[in-house]
Amino acid sequence: MTPEQYVQDKAAASGSSFYYAFLFLAPPRRAAITAFYAFCREVDDVADDVADPGVAATKLAWWRSEVASTFAGHPSHPAMQALLPHVQAYGIEPAHLLAVIEGCQMDLDQTRYLDFVGLARYCDLVAGVVGEVAANIFGRTLASTVDYAHRLGLAMQLTNIVRDVGDDARRGRIYLPVDELLRFDVKAAEILERRYSDRFTALMRFQAERAHDIYDEAFALLGDADRAAQKPGVMMANIYRTLLREIEADGFAVLHQRISLTPIRKLWIAMRTNWRGR
Repeated sequence: MTPEQYVQDKAAASGSSFYYAFLFLAPPRRAAITAFYAFCREVDDVADDVADPGVAATKLAWWRSEVASTFAGHPSHPAMQALLPHVQAYGIEPAHLLAVIEGCQMDLDQTRYLDFVGLARYCDLVAGVVGEVAANIFGRTLASTVDYAHRLGLAMQLTNIVRDVGDDARRGRIYLPVDELLRFDVKAAEILERRYSDRFTALMRFQAERAHDIYDEAFALLGDADRAAQKPGVMMANIYRTLLREIEADGFAVLHQRISLTPIRKLWIAMRTNWRGR
């Protein structure tokens, strides 16, 4: 299997909303974003799937060394072998990849965030930086598009957090800020035990409203000169925001299930965005 086939299979198997946006890119850009996404998936899987924290930390340390080896011209992992030919053309730097690894390291080091400031920093590492690299690959001419990409990454990661409250609780993690749990009088034990209440619903409604506000802030930063090139990011945002609205419509029933959109619906949203341009 070639590195290119490896990353293609990795992206397709994930079922991610990102994959549907990739389909509308020109081949060189699609190859670059697919390789970068495969790297992100590999690193994220360490934090999510490796039960032993010591083993996970060792694996992340290996990925840091692999980043250094790759930019020295000697990648060993197929995801990095697929990514290396694109780093110069699209301004991908070691700091971008190391930030993603740092974000995943945070998943090993802490399971709570005291406030939104701390949570936002985590989100920026695992999603904002990813958005910046993606925006560069899609084609960026404006400095403000970097700010747009980071805000959009934050909004999408907050959507993930809302969707995954139950899954995260099963892993002993709560990404909802501690001070906001206190504000809405929701005990951590209630979430870990996956117990619903009107207080929980109010807390989740607050999380969703903030995410919607940040989506709006992100789109306000996207200048006309980059709007056409950044269409794949808009596709992803529309898919994520549709998911957020589905969760809202279902009354935030996220503790016992993982609400998702079907592949055909994701593809339809991507196609509709491509036609409409927004």
